[in-house]
Amino acid sequence: MKIIKTIRHIILALSVFILNGCSNFLEVETVGRVTIPNFYSDMDGMRSGLAGMYSEMYNYYSSEFYKYPEIAGNMVDIKAVSQASELVDQYNFTSDPEQETGAVGYIWRKILVAMANVNNMLYYQPDLLIKFPAHADELNQIKAQALFMRALCHFDLCRTYAQPYNYSSDASHLGVPVLLKTPGPDDNVSRATVKQVYDQIIKDLLESEKLFGTTTMTDSYHISKKATQALLSRVYMYMGDWDNCIKYSTEVINSSELAYGNDYLAMYNNLIAGKEAIFRLNGSLKSVKLGQFYSSSTPAVLASDTLISLFKDTTDIRFDLFKRDITTSSKYLTLKYNIKVSYTTTTERYDPFILRVSEMYLNRAEAYLNKNELQNAADDIKVIIARSLNKAINEVVVNSGNKSELALLIDTERVKELSFEGHNFFDITRRKQDLVRGRSTYSNVKMLTYPNDLFILPIPQTELNANTNMIGNPTVNN
Repeated sequence: MKIIKTIRHIILALSVFILNGCSNFLEVETVGRVTIPNFYSDMDGMRSGLAGMYSEMYNYYSSEFYKYPEIAGNMVDIKAVSQASELVDQYNFTSDPEQETGAVGYIWRKILVAMANVNNMLYYQPDLLIKFPAHADELNQIKAQALFMRALCHFDLCRTYAQPYNYSSDASHLGVPVLLKTPGPDDNVSRATVKQVYDQIIKDLLESEKLFGTTTMTDSYHISKKATQALLSRVYMYMGDWDNCIKYSTEVINSSELAYGNDYLAMYNNLIAGKEAIFRLNGSLKSVKLGQFYSSSTPAVLASDTLISLFKDTTDIRFDLFKRDITTSSKYLTLKYNIKVSYTTTTERYDPFILRVSEMYLNRAEAYLNKNELQNAADDIKVIIARSLNKAINEVVVNSGNKSELALLIDTERVKELSFEGHNFFDITRRKQDLVRGRSTYSNVKMLTYPNDLFILPIPQTELNANTNMIGNPTVNN
């Protein structure tokens, strides 16, 4: 399977499938449309493409990509190899370039399919602006969402298959291809530098923010201006651009609220978006594999002893999202994917968080720390701790005079807050930290020092075979 070189054919096949075989997916009448230009020739086609964009995004976020940074990190343990066989190689850092039907091949392919869908929308959107001027506002909102999605695809692909932004002093090391159009079968695209990839990510997000204009966020299941600003906060943090990280974190915080008490637990357990959700994906009528992976009865993975040991105070509301695993007694499983309200097979769904308000406080705290604005960093982390312990902010004491101590506290709170939400391993690598697992880990790998070639996945071998301009990653592609 030639992935990038035949991506145009993949998305065409996807479009035909959307048009002819999935009424509960897009619900449009599509008689006679069999090509991409025809598909995007009217507003119904563009709206259908937008729905398809969200579906393809869910496809990669509900599967290997969302699980990978947890499995490769140090805060979860695989319970049984047979239950998580598709990720055991990532757990043991033995990823194989030939692993076409596992994490290596699937993450690459699923993100590229999602990006192809987005690029087709962006390609045909200007024609529709001319053809349907009365729909200009809607078309610009669609473009804003598509630009966010393209930025996120590049960001996620780069985080997985390239070393972090700060790996080299000028981010000149190999990243991933920058794809602004769907490649044809004869296009041999090359890997851009990480800087070039991030430059495009920022460009797309800034244009997205501008296009949203004064449009307010309607719900967290659709990309919004606030979601764009939240993603800018995260991207700038990965780049070490602390000023812009603070700027965009603040934009979001000032127009948002945190979830407290039962509202906090409900956003995980009650089939609701949640008060602090900025952007999460709607899993209605889609795969339930994410819920099965983190099942409260037969989970594939458990919380590591290292993670549980961070909860010194078990009145922390986040500790309510764990329970003992009955088959091991000493281990805990996560309840972040446990539905505690009545549901049926048609209402059951698992909605992965992409962005939420708690992360913005954590991002800003880290940025303030790196700018040596320690009191501001302490103030932000106190908000998270106070919410977690049901205390007033002035009841929380944080030592802002010791930078090392404060840095450790920010790291700890980030792990406790964002565990099982696709952050752990990426946080370790972008901070240039060693991977250190607890003694009880079931993995063959207890520690990996930074920098390390094993910290990224190999480029799929089928891609290297099909594309003479594609370069593999050191060690893992050898």
